[in-house]
Amino acid sequence: MIPVTTFKGQKVALFGLGGSGLATAEALKAGGAEVFVWDDNPDSVEKARGRGLEACDLSQIDWPRMAAFVLSPGVPLTHPKPHWTVDLAHANGVEIIGDVELFVRERRAHAEGCPFIAITGTNGKSTTTALIAHILKQAGRDTQLGGNIGTAVLTLEPPVADRFYVVECSSYQIDLAPTLDATAGILLNLTPDHLDRHGTMQHYAEIKERLVAGADTAIVGVDDSYCERIAERLERAGNRVLRISRRQKLADGLYNDAQRIFRGDELIADLSGIQTLRGSHNAQNAAAAIAACLAVGLSVDEVRRGLASFAGLKHRMQPVGRRGKVVFVNDSKATNAEASAPALSSYDRIYWIAGGLPKEGGITALSPLFSRIAKAYLIGEAASSFAATLGTAVPFEISGTLDRALAHASRDAEADGAEVAVMLSPACASFDQYKNFEVRGESFVSLVAALEGVTMLVQPITGVT
Repeated sequence: MIPVTTFKGQKVALFGLGGSGLATAEALKAGGAEVFVWDDNPDSVEKARGRGLEACDLSQIDWPRMAAFVLSPGVPLTHPKPHWTVDLAHANGVEIIGDVELFVRERRAHAEGCPFIAITGTNGKSTTTALIAHILKQAGRDTQLGGNIGTAVLTLEPPVADRFYVVECSSYQIDLAPTLDATAGILLNLTPDHLDRHGTMQHYAEIKERLVAGADTAIVGVDDSYCERIAERLERAGNRVLRISRRQKLADGLYNDAQRIFRGDELIADLSGIQTLRGSHNAQNAAAAIAACLAVGLSVDEVRRGLASFAGLKHRMQPVGRRGKVVFVNDSKATNAEASAPALSSYDRIYWIAGGLPKEGGITALSPLFSRIAKAYLIGEAASSFAATLGTAVPFEISGTLDRALAHASRDAEADGAEVAVMLSPACASFDQYKNFEVRGESFVSLVAALEGVTMLVQPITGVT
């Protein structure tokens, strides 16, 4: 835990008692603050009380005496309308911040120079974050990984001079971190997302820009117009900007030609033999990771060694086993068509397991990739609608369940004789048959492990089927 000492002896209100909210409240208390917590869910309130936190209705507290109001990222700050606690904080002139802001204040207070890499963007954040942390760890650096990737940032080890922090930041977290000041800040890309929470694309982009605007080195993917304009603005303001691209050669920055990444004319890395970094989208992720690692002092050789040993992000284009010419790929995190597209575009011939609880639009957007699919094995509630979309364009069967789909797909792939992938990339939510996409992915891994003659690249979790 990182005790939040910057509010020692002061009163702080906190709303939102999910995992990160509880961790934040406990970090504030450990640092000496007097914390008043609340949540709209009575069960969460009782859980907080059971952990020794002072829970009280925030509509009844003495707001003018609060030094700050800490809001959990999932609670609306501006759109569709501010949460009632936000209105109270504004009415009383109380600063509204989040857990990432508390972290950056602790870093400045106790180890201002310790390397801090912050990552955001619409797509690719988690892979880039995990890759950076892996490269740093492989290079022998004391590395802490957290933020939006799943580990609350205040549960990490406290800042010290030679400790490296790699923190994935959502737009919600950035919106609550007004003094975010990374050593290297990464903005990968911007496409419309979370507009229900930010109102307009322009506002969403402005929030994302804050992460790189406050960084010592701003690493910006310039393949969309929003990010291109952000890079230009930052450069005009005197910021140090390093551009990355997968579409254009850059004189000053990193770009990829297929799976090769260049800095000017210098070949920095060749990803062609790294199965966990297949596809042009992963080349962009790798370029950003390389730029960040170089910015915090790693050598090119250290970066290359880290890239070569990257095991991939669980449930995201994750090779989990191989049998002869067949590779088994777990892409369970692909819960809509847009998320499945990178995986489908990264293999030439695929035996595709898809389906679950369908999202709006189904798989129509994937039609340009249908030529890569040797056969589809459809499961869950979406099976019939997906079958109608595939029509005569792709051979398919309605398998119903994942175990049946994998058994048939592995049989057909083995008979194919070519280099092929058996891929779970559902383009659907999991909730019709599984608790979440993680359980679905682990079930796939366990089923692959049970196949005869498969060499596993990852180990299944015992008891998951």
